[in-house]
Amino acid sequence: MIQGLLQYEFLQNAFLTGIFIGIIAPLLGVFIVVRRLSLIADALSHVTLAGIAASLLLEKKFTMFTGLNPIYIGMGFSVLGSFFVEKLRTVYKHYQELAIPIILSGGIGLSVIFISIADGFNTDLFSYLFGSVSAVSRSDLWIILIISLLVAAIVILLYKELFLLSFDEEHAKASGLPAKRIHFIFIFMVALVIAASMRIIGILLVSALMTLPVAASIRIAKGFKQTILYAIIFGEVSVVGGLIFSYYLDIAPGGTIVILAILILVLTILVKKWTAGRPV
Repeated sequence: MIQGLLQYEFLQNAFLTGIFIGIIAPLLGVFIVVRRLSLIADALSHVTLAGIAASLLLEKKFTMFTGLNPIYIGMGFSVLGSFFVEKLRTVYKHYQELAIPIILSGGIGLSVIFISIADGFNTDLFSYLFGSVSAVSRSDLWIILIISLLVAAIVILLYKELFLLSFDEEHAKASGLPAKRIHFIFIFMVALVIAASMRIIGILLVSALMTLPVAASIRIAKGFKQTILYAIIFGEVSVVGGLIFSYYLDIAPGGTIVILAILILVLTILVKKWTAGRPV
């Protein structure tokens, strides 16, 4: 495995990309889970799928789009989907959770239409759905590096604001915090991370990396910052371990990453149950 990393560029790209994603996905996932917006990752991932399908369709129908990296259009669709989520949340003020299934349904509908026009699935689309070690290019790596630095910088700069909005949005608004603007920035970051993660995790599984490590972390952490730390550690173990297993087993990495994340979750639940049941 180490020899392969030194020899093959695609393995270097995959592992470096996985390391970055293993940090930023659980990092944002903590805020998503605390704000009870876990399903938003699913909604935006399906919108991203529509963007990928549209990109592959354009490449198939028009030669001018040949060679275009689908991640760009997928990212554009994801960001656009995040805008619509925020707009619908303002339209349905008393039923804000409706925004998520509406956008999710729209993403699925557009995906089916684009795939049908393109005459069905192909190998490229399959790798986007479930992830692929060999599909990660050097340009993908640079895109994810830039997104990772951007996300880390924004979380550090707006940590107090995001923390307050996550636990007491009404108080945050009453204290004069620009809640709408900050939430918009946050949802924009989520959209970028989801689009960036699809190469490794796969569009249909990317939401799992934003929630499962957080779910495991919540079981054993004793504070918010500790929850973030454990979530990132669990995310990294899942991603790196999943990539290693997928390399040796020659299978899509998304599935192995998610299964490892679930195993970690089960382990933390058992550990918590065992420690809680011990006599003091």
